[in-house]
Amino acid sequence: MDESTSSQVEALVPLLAAFEVAANEGHITRASQLLGVPQSSLSRRLKAVEKNVGVQLFQSAGRGIALTPAGRELFERTRGLVRALDDAVSVVRSNADPDSGLVRFGFPLSLGPVSVPALLADFHADAPRIRLHLVQAHGEALTDLIRTGQLDLAVMIPSPTDLPAIMLGHQRIHLYVARQHRLAGRETVDIAELSEEVFIANPPTYHVRSLLDSCCAEAGFTPHVAFEITEFETLRSLVAHGLGIALLPEPETPHPDLCRVPLTVPRDRTIGLVSGNHRPTRAVARLRDYIAHHAMTHIGRSRYQKCPQ
Repeated sequence: MDESTSSQVEALVPLLAAFEVAANEGHITRASQLLGVPQSSLSRRLKAVEKNVGVQLFQSAGRGIALTPAGRELFERTRGLVRALDDAVSVVRSNADPDSGLVRFGFPLSLGPVSVPALLADFHADAPRIRLHLVQAHGEALTDLIRTGQLDLAVMIPSPTDLPAIMLGHQRIHLYVARQHRLAGRETVDIAELSEEVFIANPPTYHVRSLLDSCCAEAGFTPHVAFEITEFETLRSLVAHGLGIALLPEPETPHPDLCRVPLTVPRDRTIGLVSGNHRPTRAVARLRDYIAHHAMTHIGRSRYQKCPQ
């Protein structure tokens, strides 16, 4: 590498984060919000990248921006470099001071209101200088974030078989109906009894939806899903209003208008603590070990009160 090329690379390094975020987002406003800088500052950084490279990297695309062929080439060849540098710095800092550092932690939508916040509050009291970047999403999204290195740890239900995982316990799936429903108050229900019912469910990419489809297929029918929704609390509210029934994990906050009916053949999902295929920092290892030892104090505890007969 000659002296002029070396100086160009040195000038590009601090600008690559702006380039990568803008390329991912395809929108100056969203990218500037993610980076926490004014739009004008981000625009200057992108112009500086183009000046150093010597070619146009972005072009207008409606209200957003898109990469030119040269921009796509640069993006493909530099993607992940900023994250790798950030990871390297995190490792070095963590090794120097194991009581501090950043952990990027994900958890599922069904464990948001109570279990995980309580667990993290206890961890923060034990390790107040470790910073947490939190992401709540469904299982497929969490798996992708772990695989691409955007998350260090994630609680998943169930955990993927191709990634390192510590089993934390099980989550039982039940039938939920409105209080006025004909099945409210039943001791148990067989899936085959539900063939004429209307269901409310997550989209097909969600594991709970896959479980519903497979249970019904085993019973010899395809569920009639009238409403699809990603958000669990809204789904439960739709059930409580009598718009359908649902197979769901137990809610973490009370739902007085819902009735839980156990399935005749119990259905469980494993709860796993998943990490990527990379060496964890001391901060990541500390949170991993804490969750492994304390998770079931918070996760999986029954909060259900039986519906009156």
